[in-house]
Amino acid sequence: MSYQFDFHAVLDYAEVLKQGLLMTIRLTFIGTVAGVALGICGAWARTQGPAWIKPIVSAYVELIRNTPFLVQLFFIFFGLPGAGVQITELQAAILAMVINLGAYSTEIIRAGVAAIARGQIEAALSLSMTRLQVFRYIILRPALQKIWPALSSQIVIVMLGSSVCSQIAVEDLSFAANFIQSRNFRAFEAYFVTTLIYLAMAILLRQLLRYIGKRFIVHRPTASAVKPIVILSKGQA
Repeated sequence: MSYQFDFHAVLDYAEVLKQGLLMTIRLTFIGTVAGVALGICGAWARTQGPAWIKPIVSAYVELIRNTPFLVQLFFIFFGLPGAGVQITELQAAILAMVINLGAYSTEIIRAGVAAIARGQIEAALSLSMTRLQVFRYIILRPALQKIWPALSSQIVIVMLGSSVCSQIAVEDLSFAANFIQSRNFRAFEAYFVTTLIYLAMAILLRQLLRYIGKRFIVHRPTASAVKPIVILSKGQA
C-alpha cells in the first residue's frame, strides 16, 4: 500500500508550530544567558575561588555531567514538589537547562582559564589586583577566545536537548509536533517538518554564536583604528 504524503495537514497547524518555535527560542535564550553566566561563576570558583567552595562546585559539575538531562528535568519537576517546593513546568524546564549548561560551561571555561599563561596572572597580582579583578580583566576574555567554539557547540546541544521538555508539558516545538500528529495522524509529515525546523535553528544559532564570537570575543582593533602615540623630546616640543 503506497503512502500519500500530505504536508498541508501539518501546515494547517502553522500557528501551533509558531508558538512552539517561540517557546523553544525563549527556553534557549534564557537557558544560554543564565547557564553561561553560571558557568563563568563556576569556572572562577574552581580556579580562583576560596578552597572551601572548590569541592562543592566540582561535585555539582560531576553530578550533572554524569546524569541524563531527562532525569534532571524529572527530578526538578516531580521531585522538588515532593519536597515542598512548588514549581511550574516552564520554571522547571528553564531551571534544568540553566543547571545543565552551567555545569558543562563551567568545565569548558575552566579549561580555557587553565590555558592562560601563569605569568600574566602573577603580573596582575603583583599590581595589587584582587583575584576577582584578575579573573574579570585578565583571564576571562582570553579564556573565552580559546574555548568559544566548544562553548558554542554545547549551547547548540542544549537547545536541541530542550525538546525533552515536552515530556513535562512545556509547549515547545516538539510538543507542537506531538500535538499535530495526535490530531491528524500524520506522524511522518509532522516530525519531518519539525526536524527541518530544528536543523534550521541549529544552523542559525551556530552562525549567530560565530558572529558574536568574532564581534565581541575575538575582535581586536585593527592597526588603522589605533591612534599612534608620539612622544616628543624637549628639543622637538
